[in-house]
Amino acid sequence: MVDFAGVLTDPDAGRFYDYLAAARERGVRTALLSNAPGASDEVKNTMFDYFDALVFSGEVGVAKPDPAVYLIAADRLGLPAAVCAFVDDSATNIRGAVQAGMIGVQHRSVGETLEELAVLFPDG
Repeated sequence: MVDFAGVLTDPDAGRFYDYLAAARERGVRTALLSNAPGASDEVKNTMFDYFDALVFSGEVGVAKPDPAVYLIAADRLGLPAAVCAFVDDSATNIRGAVQAGMIGVQHRSVGETLEELAVLFPDG
């Protein structure tokens, strides 16, 4: 699972989008989890090139860092929280994901985040 602002808006985010596309080709399920109120159908259709599930706090009525929103995202992926990783630049949001039972990855740069994900998911 990935947050949008601060991760996918990183100046080097193209590398992260490439990672997401390649992961999906290998069968890895991906989700966008954002505290945004929602998105237009046009934006959502574009995001489905990279994500199997889109969760917007404004649409589900609960926001990060409440552990419930991470569980909603995991449920939409059809996965238990324990096999999910959440990437965000906010330590507070990472704590919420960990409370929900996920692995938390704090984004500092695309390179560092991709290196950490490669360690966590060597085949993914």
